[in-house]
Amino acid sequence: MQKDLMVHRLLVKMSQLEASDLHIKIGSPPILRIAATLHRVDLPALSAEETESLLRPLIPARLLSQLDREGGVDFSYTFDHGRYRCSVFHAGGGLHGAIRRVNSKIPNFELLHLPPIYEHVADHVQDGLVIICGVTGSGKSSTLASIIDHMNHKRAYNIITIEDPVEYLFTSDKSVISQREVGLDVIDFPTALRGAVRQDPDLIVIGEMRDKETLLAGLMAAETGHLVFATLHTTDTVQAFSRILEFFPTEQHPYIRSCLANGLRAVMAQRLLPSAKVGVKVVPATEVLLASPSVSGRIREGQEEDLHAIIADSTHDGMHTFTDSLFRLVIENFVDLKTAEEFAPHPEQLRSKVHGVDVKSDGLISRIKRT
Repeated sequence: MQKDLMVHRLLVKMSQLEASDLHIKIGSPPILRIAATLHRVDLPALSAEETESLLRPLIPARLLSQLDREGGVDFSYTFDHGRYRCSVFHAGGGLHGAIRRVNSKIPNFELLHLPPIYEHVADHVQDGLVIICGVTGSGKSSTLASIIDHMNHKRAYNIITIEDPVEYLFTSDKSVISQREVGLDVIDFPTALRGAVRQDPDLIVIGEMRDKETLLAGLMAAETGHLVFATLHTTDTVQAFSRILEFFPTEQHPYIRSCLANGLRAVMAQRLLPSAKVGVKVVPATEVLLASPSVSGRIREGQEEDLHAIIADSTHDGMHTFTDSLFRLVIENFVDLKTAEEFAPHPEQLRSKVHGVDVKSDGLISRIKRT
């Protein structure tokens, strides 16, 4: 009971300090991530027995056997002070845990400091696949939630989400929303997706595309006229294609490329930076690839290596590189140049751009390709 109370105190401390994550690891005191930076709590290092007694009481009883069988489980946890997304796993001879605080308020585009193209995609894409990508902790889930809630208030849609676990809880407005949690409401993502296409969906939301079956089901749903939003764990927009293809044998790659060329509408990548502006803790640097005819052609022909150049040279309003985004963050004083360079894929290009003050127009895209 004492350890249970201790982990609850740590969760309360997360809310008080507006920490995004809590890490429980053997041989270290608890660690909080605040404004993208890790801070050790002023407590002794935890032993294997202590991490076990801290984390195991949080795990739903239905997942205990899975933890011991598979070595890790993901789940949501709620108590009086908030809602949390938890990942508990075996490491170093005991249990480790990564706990993310989920804000009860669903953030909007302005609060997340997302560029206008995100709202434009949410307003104008009617079918096909939109991928939001980034590494762990890059804000993908918050961005996806803001898009879903934006649509909820503007479109009369039947929205079905498939999540592991459910993070943000939506209240239906103009849309009707059904949120299905893997492991609780349905056995796995592929089963949920097979059911979703028979449930008269206007929008299918895939919390994460993480295996071959889920990817294939999502691609097929998008290609057959459904609107699908999904997240993918990749560092940038172009890497999303190699990430998708690596799930499939080489002989299937032409078919997968064809599905992507026909069904893809946008890939939007992001990474979070600590902000220098008062009152703003983190801001996203973004990279956006839109399915223009030239983009679709490169995807179909397996020429993804050309996509970075297409993004950089694009006059298609809204499509932009990480360098473009970081440039804007610097000149708008959201981040300093040194911090931006640390996150830039090509620091020398960013430095030249800042010193030369060379930037594209900020206009919205005029249209989104549809097949």
